[in-house]
Amino acid sequence: MDKAARRAGRDLSRDFGEVEQLQVSRKGAADFVTAADRRAEETVRYELMRARPEFGFIGEEGGTQAEGDGVHRWIVDPLDGTTNFLHGLPQFAVSIALEERGQIVAGIVYNPLTDELFWAERGTGAYLNDTRLRVSARQHMSESVIATGMPFLGHGDHERYLETLKAVMGEVAGVRRYGSAALDLAYLAAGRFDGFWEFDLNIWDIAAGILIVREAGGFVSDIAGRDSVLTTGEVVAGNDRIQEKLRKCLSEADPGPTARAAAS
Repeated sequence: MDKAARRAGRDLSRDFGEVEQLQVSRKGAADFVTAADRRAEETVRYELMRARPEFGFIGEEGGTQAEGDGVHRWIVDPLDGTTNFLHGLPQFAVSIALEERGQIVAGIVYNPLTDELFWAERGTGAYLNDTRLRVSARQHMSESVIATGMPFLGHGDHERYLETLKAVMGEVAGVRRYGSAALDLAYLAAGRFDGFWEFDLNIWDIAAGILIVREAGGFVSDIAGRDSVLTTGEVVAGNDRIQEKLRKCLSEADPGPTARAAAS
């Protein structure tokens, strides 16, 4: 996993320096796929499948490419933060997770521009390169900086998100939107953020980051407090106190899916 992430990261770093010359194709409203994105997934898939050819594989760009043994599955986002990448913003990562019998057992989030490799194995802790990670110890929402991901053109339930954002803004020291859920979760594990929430995420956005947070002593659930984040795409994360307070704040403000979002 380390080798695959670093090899893809080297190529992304090179392409990032030539971002204006990249060949870009439209994937949907305000959602782009770059040639670099596709190459990165091919690189990651090649390295992982060469090492474990019997494992299944799912990637953001190629979808399910290998069914595998039905027990193990690689879950890959080769470039989490594509919009940042295209706009020359240095906030993106390679995310790789390994699922075994429905449980995430290993994960890597790698920022190639800073050479920060966040990683975890189930039951053995979380690390930034060789340094052990712990979530922050802050206990009060008023002292906390909370990361989030916002819906955008053609994606997500804007009205629902704005109601929850309004509630959180009035309780915390700051809200940050960096544009990469994988890095947001990794930064939470490192104590840089105190909490995180977002709706409508895909499994490849969060599989590695969730394990890293949990192995760093953090808690992750959906808004209702259930352990269903990989299927619902609803994530609320933080340390023991902040996660519960943030979840309660969101739950009280959450109107549920709005009519406009349901119609779309």
